[in-house]
Amino acid sequence: MPSQRSISEAEKLAAEKLGDIPLRRDQMAAVANIHRAASAVRQHLENSVLRGSDLTWTAFVVLWVVWVWGESETRHVAEEAGISKGTLTGVSRTLESRGLLRRSGHPTDGRLVLLALTEEGEDFMRRVFPAFNEEEAFVTARLSDAECRGLADGLRRVVLQIEEEGEDRRRSLLNGAGPSPRRSGRRPKG
Repeated sequence: MPSQRSISEAEKLAAEKLGDIPLRRDQMAAVANIHRAASAVRQHLENSVLRGSDLTWTAFVVLWVVWVWGESETRHVAEEAGISKGTLTGVSRTLESRGLLRRSGHPTDGRLVLLALTEEGEDFMRRVFPAFNEEEAFVTARLSDAECRGLADGLRRVVLQIEEEGEDRRRSLLNGAGPSPRRSGRRPKG
């Protein structure tokens, strides 16, 4: 597969491949472009402002979540960041070794770990976030302020649909069963 296809080429190829299959094409285009936009924005931000700060996207999101929410349990940070608790463990240890994040035990439940930004982490986010926001403005430069608000509102409604109706929909599709555990992709030997 070529490394770069324009969005127009990708949409044309998809239309040719799908032919006359009865599909909800406007909805397909919306979801495909959510994915494309998210990937393009993430790549741009990682390769510009985050690389200069020696941060991955995931590390930045963890810092952002803890910066905004304040000291939080790891399970809540992982959920808000959209990552597994295992991934968070590695990321938080790296950020802790850089002096940006503090990990501590919960005062009443020793099984839980709390994350908080250090003073250096707070200073870091106050310094880096304005540059991050400049790139947010860059990637949305072809949209007016009103279009940005409309896009944000539409995406919020997509998230709300999944948050409010997604579990029932999944159970319906799975005949009442919960989702199967995720697999590594490896097939059983034998």
